[in-house]
Amino acid sequence: MRITLPSGTAAELVRPDGEPSMGVVLIPDIMGLRPLFDEHCERLARDNNWAVCAFELFAGREHLSREERMIAAKDNDDDRILGDALAAADATGCDRVGLIGFCMGGMYALKAVKTRRFARIVAFYGMIRIPGHWRGPGQGEPLEALAQGDPSTVLAIIGTADTMTPPDDVEALAATGATVVRYEGAEHGFVHDPERDVHRPADAVDAWARAVAWLSD
Repeated sequence: MRITLPSGTAAELVRPDGEPSMGVVLIPDIMGLRPLFDEHCERLARDNNWAVCAFELFAGREHLSREERMIAAKDNDDDRILGDALAAADATGCDRVGLIGFCMGGMYALKAVKTRRFARIVAFYGMIRIPGHWRGPGQGEPLEALAQGDPSTVLAIIGTADTMTPPDDVEALAATGATVVRYEGAEHGFVHDPERDVHRPADAVDAWARAVAWLSD
């Protein structure tokens, strides 16, 4: 069901039948909250007995196209987005809460380490250093945020052919103590959207299984 977080940001909250085993916050990719992520929330809640809450990254700007969002990303503010992540965690009603993020959401998953709210975090191909055209006054660097929390809580799913996560950045992430799983030849976004040309079904199944196991541990 659609809810509104205290900031006014729209979110999708799905609870399982009965008492959830834990909560999970899901941060979407750059295109934000949409039917694809409603389906992910429903599936993760149903299959794992989790309370799952996803929220919109571009709150109040949902009308923006992908190209417009790429430009507007520099205006995003970590305090607002991480605040929404914490509010989404509260909305699950669970003490133990994990976090999953995809693409831009994966970058914010890395930044969320510094909040120390999330027991385990999975970053699907999240940018490890902020792309130059996304840098703005409200944007902190993911590696700096990791240093303020416990990087060992992080599982990073990375494709070796992903230009958004170059090898030097991946090595820097691994050096923090985060667990990095590399999928040979996979490009950016190869897991979460079956409609994309870069989708790799077998790798996606494996990556989802790893993510669920990581969060459930």
